[in-house]
Amino acid sequence: MKAVHRSVRLSDALDKALRALAEQQGKTVYAMLQRSVRAGIEGQSTPPASHSHDRELVAELALVSTRLDDVERILDRTLFTACAAYCYARSAAMGGGKTDEIISTETNRAYDRQRAAMAERP
Repeated sequence: MKAVHRSVRLSDALDKALRALAEQQGKTVYAMLQRSVRAGIEGQSTPPASHSHDRELVAELALVSTRLDDVERILDRTLFTACAAYCYARSAAMGGGKTDEIISTETNRAYDRQRAAMAERP
C-alpha cells in the first residue's frame, strides 16, 4: 500500500483533544490522527440508518409522557382526597364541631405538607 503524505492544520482545541485522546488510548498523536481520519471518512461515506425507528421511538415517548402526566394528576387528586378524608375523620373522632371551611383549611395545609415532603426526597 502506497502512503500519501498530507499536511493537516488543526486548531488548538482540536490539537488538545487529539493529544488527550491519544494519551487516553495509549497511542501516538500521529496514530490517533490517522485513526480519526479513517473513522471520519467511514462515518461520512456510510449512509445513516433509516430514521423511521427514531420517529416511532419519539412518538412512543410522547405517548408515555402524556400518560405519565395523567398518572401524576390522578395521584395528586388521590393525595388531596386522602388528606381531606383524614381531616374529616379526625374532626369526627374528636367530637366534630368544625366547619367545612376549617376542615378545608386543614386539608389544604396537610396536602401542602405532603407535597413539600415529596419535593424534599431525592
